Amino acid sequence: MISHSSHRHPRHIITTNNWTLVGLAVLAMLLGFMIVFLPLPVVAGLLVATFLLLLLFIQPLFGIALVLLLGPLGAIESLSIGPSYPKSGQILFIITVCTWLAYGVVRRRIDIPRTTLNLPLFLFIAAASLSLVGGESLWAGFKEVVKWIGLFVAMLLVTDLTLNWQPLDSNRWLWRRIKAGIDIRWLAALILMAGVSQALLGIWQFGFRGDGPDHFMILDRYFRAFGTFQQPNPFGGYMGLSAALAIGGLIGALIAIVRARRAKKNVTVADWLWLFFVMGCSVVLSLALVMSWSRGAWIGFAVAMVALVFFLPKKRWQGLFLTLVAFAIFLVMFQNNLLPASISDRLASFSTEFLIGDVRGVHITEENFAIIERLAHWQAGADMARDHLSTGVGFGNYEIMYSQYGLLNWPHPLGHAHNYYLNILAETGVVGILAYLIFWIVVIVQLVRLLGRLDWPNRGLALGLLAAWTALSVHHFFDKLYVNNVYLYIGVMLGLQQVLAKKDG
Repeated sequence: MISHSSHRHPRHIITTNNWTLVGLAVLAMLLGFMIVFLPLPVVAGLLVATFLLLLLFIQPLFGIALVLLLGPLGAIESLSIGPSYPKSGQILFIITVCTWLAYGVVRRRIDIPRTTLNLPLFLFIAAASLSLVGGESLWAGFKEVVKWIGLFVAMLLVTDLTLNWQPLDSNRWLWRRIKAGIDIRWLAALILMAGVSQALLGIWQFGFRGDGPDHFMILDRYFRAFGTFQQPNPFGGYMGLSAALAIGGLIGALIAIVRARRAKKNVTVADWLWLFFVMGCSVVLSLALVMSWSRGAWIGFAVAMVALVFFLPKKRWQGLFLTLVAFAIFLVMFQNNLLPASISDRLASFSTEFLIGDVRGVHITEENFAIIERLAHWQAGADMARDHLSTGVGFGNYEIMYSQYGLLNWPHPLGHAHNYYLNILAETGVVGILAYLIFWIVVIVQLVRLLGRLDWPNRGLALGLLAAWTALSVHHFFDKLYVNNVYLYIGVMLGLQQVLAKKDG
């Protein structure tokens, strides 16, 4: 760091306040020229862009909030500008990272947070990169590696900006009005609001839009919710991640307020606002999850709630007791047709459909088309893994190699194996799948340890994260959720986990 002493060189110092006035004067002149010479829509667009850049300059986490909101638009943008071009969320993420790094350069100190996940995440990226040596397409693999690097950077950036962010001059009038760091609940709120924005769109698509793709129709009346994902299954998985975090936050807020009132401690307005906020998020996100009609997302979320109930008490025997009671209640409701018939029928058919085995020669009908298609892609992935067991066919190369392994009735690839573990094994081999599993084991172990030390309401957020990672892990048996910029969302959630760990430490 460089320290300038004002009493040594008083004539040569231009303060940050002076620079601020100069900048405002220049902006005022530019605004005048724009209003005179440019069309009003262009002026409005430039003003919005300037305002966003100013927010990034003040606190780059504003950029992360916008990245989370714009990220899921990637699927729609791919249809209009093509899949090869960077999307708005990705561009804004790059700008945010550059702002973060620029501050470090100016201050001559770039802080890279040391977290428990740095090493295992680096090892997975290294293993995935190693698989590209013999891969068919280096470009396809490079794009996948960049996604994971983006996830890594998002985690580090959020951790640093939440805990350590310091403006260049905290004594000036502008900075006194901006808090350098962001509270944990604010960070969680940014994550949840991104999910809620998609959830509201999905609810509208299901109940109020009135039309949609024919193959999305259910119950002869409604259309499956899909948000801007263009597909209900990844949308449902995204809702499951968000709903799990919201429900964990809700439990944490409730218990914290109840304990505070019992202890006759003051409950602030912020505590009540947080409670009502996470309550609303939980309801909206859970509704959107149901309306996605995604069985993989439902099962992932159900297992996530089991994990949440099991780890809710600090004593594991109490958690086990609560889990058994909850399972018994669900079983009784299921056996006695107390659940909505449409939901119970959809869940009941799930287990039988996956008992088909080898799908070559299976008679394809309108009812089993989707499941046979998925199983055919599983078989192709298994064959790739068998032939390239050590380092796989190359990260991101499943779709490219599919033409060599696809079954006769299924010549067109779906982009991935619809089982991410099988997909990773096929693309990166045993080395890659082991590195991937180790990374997520470290994530879960870190959370379990935190649950033993954190107090409410932060313990609720840790519970929500544990439930979210459980939902992600289970859903990955049926789909791939590192799509449509969800990897940046996951990176920010991992950043929230590291903030909880640092606050506890």
